Amino acid sequence: MSGESGVNRNTITKFEAGGDVRTSTVNAMKLTFEAAGIQFIAENGEGPGVRLKKQ
Repeated sequence: MSGESGVNRNTITKFEAGGDVRTSTVNAMKLTFEAAGIQFIAENGEGPGVRLKKQ
């Protein structure tokens, strides 16, 4: 993912471990996932989640 998002691999590892990263970094990763077809689902009574977008 680091190539697509422009986010440094060490920063991604830090984020995955629960470390603090900049909001702009989280947004860059989110946009990359969305461009790849991932849809983020807001809490709807069953908790937040992700799914693949319908084609």
